[in-house]
Amino acid sequence: MLSGPAVTDIAHTIQLAVAPVFLLAGIGGILNVLAGRLQRVVDRSRFLATLHGESTGAEHERHVWELRLIDRRIKVVSASIALSVASAIAVCLLVALLFVASLAQLRAAVPVAILFVLAMMLLTAGLVSFAYEVRLAIINVRVPRELLEKDT
Repeated sequence: MLSGPAVTDIAHTIQLAVAPVFLLAGIGGILNVLAGRLQRVVDRSRFLATLHGESTGAEHERHVWELRLIDRRIKVVSASIALSVASAIAVCLLVALLFVASLAQLRAAVPVAILFVLAMMLLTAGLVSFAYEVRLAIINVRVPRELLEKDT
């Protein structure tokens, strides 16, 4: 009979891997939201690009201002996506390391902890970037004060 980890050891490793797998599902949901935001921003930039050549004066200045803001939002949401994907990759590596360490009967507590902390830091950075992008979007949709002061 082959020597190696018992079925109970592998079952325990699977139990340990369940939490990171749920984390992956959560990151997948975040990525879905981020991809949707990116698509909306890209669609808006394409729409404004068609108006850009036809507009003049204050309207043109508003389009240019919004296009600059949209360009910034695209960069920020893209960074958020990249950070979230990097976090998901770190979680995948964590799960793989759990299984390799179990099968090879290696002590991998430190690398596992490092990967988990790295995944959390990347995810946190991605969420901070996402919050910043939301803030940029809010700037774009603020109602001008002169419209709020009119009676009619």
